Amino acid sequence: MKIVVLDGYALNPGDISWERMGKIGSLTVYDRTSLTDYQEIADRIGDAEIVLTNKTPMPNIVLENCPNIKYIGVLATGYNVVDVAGAKAKNICVTNIPSYGTSAVGQFAIALLLEICHHIGHHSKRVFEGAWENSLDWCFWDYPLIELAGKTIGIIGFGRIGQTTGRVAKALGMKVIAYDAFPNVAGREIAEYVDIDRLFAESDVIALHCPLLDSTKGIICKKNIEKMKDGVIILNNSRGPLIIEKDLAEALNSGKVYAAGVDVVSEEPIKKDNPLLKAKNCIITPHISWASKECRARLMDMAADNLIAFLAGRPQNIVN
Repeated sequence: MKIVVLDGYALNPGDISWERMGKIGSLTVYDRTSLTDYQEIADRIGDAEIVLTNKTPMPNIVLENCPNIKYIGVLATGYNVVDVAGAKAKNICVTNIPSYGTSAVGQFAIALLLEICHHIGHHSKRVFEGAWENSLDWCFWDYPLIELAGKTIGIIGFGRIGQTTGRVAKALGMKVIAYDAFPNVAGREIAEYVDIDRLFAESDVIALHCPLLDSTKGIICKKNIEKMKDGVIILNNSRGPLIIEKDLAEALNSGKVYAAGVDVVSEEPIKKDNPLLKAKNCIITPHISWASKECRARLMDMAADNLIAFLAGRPQNIVN
């Protein structure tokens, strides 16, 4: 059985092993494949039965040109890169990797928040530049330092990741409120569920942990920012299009929003004309919430588990 990995570098730049996957079949791993050249994608798949992809698209035209495909394993949670309906019509099983990064993504949201509150990287850099040794005082700071205890964090999307962020925020002494379409007992132990307008009105910090749906696309927009407290902090390490970036940039530049920390943007890699690049007090990281070695090793194991289950006639984590 032939297995082709179309874009393996992001998952494994060399610090984990493909060995387990290689024992399942004849394995070919490409570091990267064009995201737009469908002929290249089809040529690389060739007559392989198994295709693993992270961000390389699998539209119907590729499926038509690769009739041997029986299984597509998405090396991520989101699977919008695959024409799942087209795959289903061709009896191709499509799977994803849910919940591999819950702890890491929640941790990263808090890391963004703490960086906004203390600008540790900036202040360390200033020390090495000589600013402390030349200071007239025994300490100095270039940004306001923010204590989180007693402040309110509003979390939009309160599933596994949102609840992880909520537990850490609560441990820091924050009041946690949440908006979610499906409140549950576990969530109520951490937060008070509220409607979205109350969350906007009461939150000192707003964290996005919701999926990208028609109902959530652009949820951070001018209209909703106007409902927020002056000086609110906004965090997003979920999906870039949850934010209308022009509106957020304007709010940052006016001071309505004090700061933002984002690990995702609307178009990735980020484009040089993205308005957040010129906004005040905006921290942007390159979609790395998921990228700890522990997370990636877990993802690799789960991808192998998915494929083994499929070959045994017990497919799991099917999305089509």
